[in-house]
Amino acid sequence: MWTPDPTFYPSPRMAMKAPAEKVAYVAAFDPERKVPDGIAVVDVDPGSKTYSKILSTVAMPNTGDELHHFGWNACSSCLCPNAPHPHSERRYLVVPGLRSSRIHILDTKPDPKAPKIIKVIEPQEVAERAGYTRPHTVHCGPEGIYVAALGNREGKGPGGVFLMDHETFDIRGQWEIDRGPQHFAYDAWWHLGHDTMVTSEWGTPDTFENGLIPEVLLGAKYGRRLHFWDLHTRKHQQTIDFGDKYQLVFELRPAHDPTKAYGFVNCVVSLENLSSSIWTWYREGNKWAVKKVIEIPAEPADPDHLPPVLKGFKACPPLVTDIDLSMDDRYLYVACWGTGDMQQYDVSDPMNPKLTGKVRIGGIVARAAHPSGTEALSGGPQMVEISRDGRRVYFTNSLYGAIDPQFYPDGIEGWMVKLDAQPNGGIAFDPKFFVKWPGPHRPHQVRLEGGDCSSDSYCYP
Repeated sequence: MWTPDPTFYPSPRMAMKAPAEKVAYVAAFDPERKVPDGIAVVDVDPGSKTYSKILSTVAMPNTGDELHHFGWNACSSCLCPNAPHPHSERRYLVVPGLRSSRIHILDTKPDPKAPKIIKVIEPQEVAERAGYTRPHTVHCGPEGIYVAALGNREGKGPGGVFLMDHETFDIRGQWEIDRGPQHFAYDAWWHLGHDTMVTSEWGTPDTFENGLIPEVLLGAKYGRRLHFWDLHTRKHQQTIDFGDKYQLVFELRPAHDPTKAYGFVNCVVSLENLSSSIWTWYREGNKWAVKKVIEIPAEPADPDHLPPVLKGFKACPPLVTDIDLSMDDRYLYVACWGTGDMQQYDVSDPMNPKLTGKVRIGGIVARAAHPSGTEALSGGPQMVEISRDGRRVYFTNSLYGAIDPQFYPDGIEGWMVKLDAQPNGGIAFDPKFFVKWPGPHRPHQVRLEGGDCSSDSYCYP
């Protein structure tokens, strides 16, 4: 392009003034792996006659991909002064299959409502060129497309990060120069203003592809650490261990303001009391430190209403599996997949969050309905995404094909919903927005047209 993409913004303040999104892209997968997964296009324009409807679905060419977390080829980080690419375009969706290790490139132009697959990178090429498999998270960065992968080329450990070219989509190779003690992988994001990469942990593919393994979980052998890296030299600098009672340290949400050196991460479960927790990482002198700032307790429950994996505990854990941070760094959204809560916290003071809103839908025990109907719902708030202006919050209800039935043994019927957020706190369901997902697919990651609160990074405050 001759001029910068109009969806690129130098600062989060300017991104908040962007036009409202009109479509959302949603990854949907078949847990039985019998029909191809797809990227669905959902109408999110309230003035449209097809509002809250799936407009089209792009089917993948194979079965069994397990589409999971996907992202844009380019974003606002292309305006950064250290590695500028101002003539790139936010045009392509980079869609990995977590189970297949296959990567699909979808062109959203010329018609954003009807994307087309223009390239498929087969798993053998991913393993050969990157040295990794099970691509999990995609982030567009100043130097290209960063992909966090959970396994090495043999599907074991260590997992890590590899880079792709954001225009040709060629895989450049492994990102790490010196990984230090890092072995498990999960999410990866950065503080561009502080030359720091942060990575989190889950486990190796053999410990999750057929579901969570109780012996591994109760033995505290899943991920529980954060790793901090020099983004420029690509070398490991520091590890923070949360301790053996904390398991599954997952989603990284750094402050959008590049002058701020803090962020949030969720821990899915405590082996001590089944609670979930939110932690703030921050600079302390010349090192990074963490502080637990939110603890969400498990709720006592009748064992008859619990799945076999939880009956002995007589409690329903919140299972916080995703979080998202509004563009102004003011509100953190916390998805409690177990209890069915979506919670909103004011994190203006990142060390002292305050609960400002809560809704309940689905849940292992609650099975709460949506305001648009009386039907008891399965699943719970899972992948959450926020519009750039912070006024709309979208989320879906499925976690992972092999893990869903461990906590929802009667099955999960997919849905997608939207919340309206008030500028000074408070959230409520949009009663007109409820997508009952067509089977056999279940919905997962949501991406918004033009970018959202977990798609872009900024180099100017």
